This record gives sequence, C-alpha cells and structure tokens, in this order.
Amino acid sequence: MVFLSLSLLVRSRGPDEFWRKRKIFRLAAHYIGRRRNCYSITIKNVHRALEYSTAGRQQKREDMLELQEQRIDAATHEHGISFKVFTQSLARCNILLNRKVLADLAIWEPRSFKSLTDIACARAKQDHFKEISHVEVPKSVFVRGLIK
Repeated sequence: MVFLSLSLLVRSRGPDEFWRKRKIFRLAAHYIGRRRNCYSITIKNVHRALEYSTAGRQQKREDMLELQEQRIDAATHEHGISFKVFTQSLARCNILLNRKVLADLAIWEPRSFKSLTDIACARAKQDHFKEISHVEVPKSVFVRGLIK
C-alpha cells in the first residue's frame, strides 16, 4: 500500500492495530468478563500480570539461591568447615563449581562432597586459615601433589 500524503499514512491503522490488539487479547484469553473483551480494561490487566510474572521470576531466582546456600552451608558444617572457608579454598585450588552444582553434590553425592570438603580443608590448613586451625587434615588428601 502506497501513501501519497502524510495525512493518509497517519489515518491508516488497519492490520497493524488488529494484530497488536490480538496479541494482548490472546494474553487475556483466560480472563473473565470485560477483562477479556474490552481492550482498554484488558491492556491494564495484561500489563499488571506481566509485571507480576517478571517479579515472580526474580523472586524464584532469589529463593533458589538462598536454598542452595543453605544446603551447602549445612553440608559443610556437617563436615566441620564453614561455607566461607570452603568456597575460598575451592577457589584457591582452581575447583570452579557453582552453587547449584555444589548443592546437588551435597544432596545426591555425599561422598563426592566429602572429598571436596577434605580438599578444601587441606588447602585451608596449608594456607594457614585461622578458622580451620582446630580441624585435622584428612589422611585421604595428598597435599603436595594435588593442591598446588
């Protein structure tokens, strides 16, 4: 469609307006009453719902992060080392595992997690951390060859 003047271009709202409204109505298809059929009401409700869903995704991420930290903290305290010392020691050993993987190991692979805490404990002893002075280095960790 070719427009010869600007005023005709402005007045033409045909298919674009239909598809723009259709997207909004499709998002409101499960609403009841005028919230579903009246565009001016629908657009307000759809925007509010989209804002809530965005906030909900952020809340879900925060909840999962908090849950993972609690799981790792509980597992590290079970093995006699703090969460802070554990993460710092693993980073110094170049064991770069994120919180999700560590939390899954703490739940589903307790022996693997125990070996990670042993390595972290040995590295913390080697680096003379004050928080770990009361803990004994496990016999299963070879400090010289594996850590540095």
